Amino acid sequence: MHDLGSGFGYVMKGQRWVAGHGRWLGFGLLPGLVTLVLYAGALVGLFYGADNLIAWTTPFADDWASPWLGLFRGFLTVLLFVLGLFLAVITFTAVTLLVGQPFYESLSEEVDRTEGGEVPRSELPLWRDLWISARDSVRILVRVALYGILLFALGFIPVVGQTVVPVLGFCVTGYFLAEELTAVALQRRGVELKERLALLRGRRMLTLGFGVPIALAFLVPVVAVFLMPGAVAGATLLVRDLTAERDPEEPETEPDAAGAGRPGVPLTLEK
Repeated sequence: MHDLGSGFGYVMKGQRWVAGHGRWLGFGLLPGLVTLVLYAGALVGLFYGADNLIAWTTPFADDWASPWLGLFRGFLTVLLFVLGLFLAVITFTAVTLLVGQPFYESLSEEVDRTEGGEVPRSELPLWRDLWISARDSVRILVRVALYGILLFALGFIPVVGQTVVPVLGFCVTGYFLAEELTAVALQRRGVELKERLALLRGRRMLTLGFGVPIALAFLVPVVAVFLMPGAVAGATLLVRDLTAERDPEEPETEPDAAGAGRPGVPLTLEK
């Protein structure tokens, strides 16, 4: 429970950081707004074109008598739009991070800079960073889709499907959302996807405490736009602590007579 609370603490720390750095809040909103406009256009197009698309894909039903034709195609139209809306929700973060790669990298670097210590920077060209980000996002979405299929099947189990499964679904979404957000800071540190997932698995409850509240908030894309900069800032703060735990600084040593160091003994200067 402590780790869950600590994870939520990083959500709040990230939002407070951007609130205290107003220029970076406005800077970080741009990618989300661009993505929101693109998604809104796609959903509007789907809304107006869904009827024709369903009619084109179901020619076998053209001769069905009323009301079965209308009920069948109406059901498929609603299902298609719901599916499109679901895909928009689960892919919004990945697409926003991809569109805003340079923006969020700069924001993440600024968080590292203001918090002190090393400020890692990617030495790769922008196109290479974008390619790695897109490739890893596809891999994550495939994992989410597989879990989604499994949870959908479990949803038909009485009672469990209506209680436990939705909770598991939010946990899965939150976990992988945390991976997407921390990827901005971890990719700058040269950490590959496999190692990123292992790092988050090592602190699973902390990861869920960070990712699940954001996943719940991100169900509304407009809210996601305004929370995204703070989410990236919070993820960077989380990464700083996780990597510090993984790679603690070596203790300073004092050379002995043979020139070797003795661990744990403070290094002193001879007078």
